[in-house]
Amino acid sequence: MTTTAQLPKDLRDFYEDPTVPVASGTPRSLRQARMLATALGPATGTGTPRTILDIGCGDGTAAATAAPLLTGHRLIGVDWSQDALKRARTHLTYTIRGELSGDGLPFGTASADAVLFSEVIEHLVDPDAALDEIRRVLRPGGHLMLSTPNLAAWYNRALLLAGVQPVFSEVSLRAIHGRPGREVVGHLRLYTARALREFVTAAGFDVVRLEGAPFHGVPRPLRPLDRLACARPSLASILLLHARRRT
Repeated sequence: MTTTAQLPKDLRDFYEDPTVPVASGTPRSLRQARMLATALGPATGTGTPRTILDIGCGDGTAAATAAPLLTGHRLIGVDWSQDALKRARTHLTYTIRGELSGDGLPFGTASADAVLFSEVIEHLVDPDAALDEIRRVLRPGGHLMLSTPNLAAWYNRALLLAGVQPVFSEVSLRAIHGRPGREVVGHLRLYTARALREFVTAAGFDVVRLEGAPFHGVPRPLRPLDRLACARPSLASILLLHARRRT
């Protein structure tokens, strides 16, 4: 999902293409879902069902991975792409079209208990406005679970020293230039752990926790090292941030 009010038509078309990869893999989705399940608590017995918005749900596969850990809570997939929502409906009971730009999301102020914001912020033209809108729809103390690639991942530090373009960064929407990999995914912004903490805090959230997750695109021989790097989030491939809306 991306803000589209000021995007050129070719960028809109790029994000509508169902062949464009939109997620960093099941391990990231599971780790993020566990963080959210711990934060919300059970929705059965004496627990209370919560409303969770998966903003930028894409085809719904990440939400489907998370759903078994969030049993009893209401998970709503939100995306601006009608094609993505059509595919998401095979995984999600509730889906709705919504944008972070323009008139904003079709939800009332303080109407959601949690927001999943997975692999979205790196695609946005205006991430500040996006977090403002997320803050609006979250109740005071509501949970934000954000994930994004780490510009300072362990291998990117080595690549930069060698004069190679970092993984996840892109200089073109047509092809990869100057870095490993073959897939163009439309990344416009990248964050380090420190930058992400500061950015989210400035947007009116209190950071609760920052964890790391592996990236499915790492070559197989290097995957054990990538998993080890998760112990130190500033070096991990993927950043998983849990924050709460400041009251």
